[in-house]
Amino acid sequence: MKFKKPIHRLEIAKGRYFITFVTWERLELTPNAQQVVLEACQFFHNQRYQIFTGVIMPDHVHLLIQPCLKTETEFWSIGSILHSIKSYSAKQIPKVMKHIGKVWQDGRYDKLMRDEKEFDQAWEYIRQNPVKAGLSKTPEDYPFFWEIF
Repeated sequence: MKFKKPIHRLEIAKGRYFITFVTWERLELTPNAQQVVLEACQFFHNQRYQIFTGVIMPDHVHLLIQPCLKTETEFWSIGSILHSIKSYSAKQIPKVMKHIGKVWQDGRYDKLMRDEKEFDQAWEYIRQNPVKAGLSKTPEDYPFFWEIF
């Protein structure tokens, strides 16, 4: 019987993740608010994490990211990454749209990408999200879609 090699905690931390987080009670963000969220996501790109692709939908966000090293032996946690994005954007959104109260639901969905096939499928899912929602004809036409090559 063959056993899979156990995954070291540090290997998991440096992995690539598909992440989704949702607005409070599916609040519809205005385009200006979506821009705030996009900029919040991009702010620590290549510092705390690398974003491969992301999309800011009216009521949720999808990201495909990889945490960066925080110290020699520790990566930025998904929790701290999302805390900074959600906290900053929640403070900025009321400045660009009429909203008082909570902006983001607590928690998130995150999935470690185990191989290239999963990674490619997540990437394509994110790319096509605004197209499937009828918000644009192509991913590139959607103003709140971002990807690196």
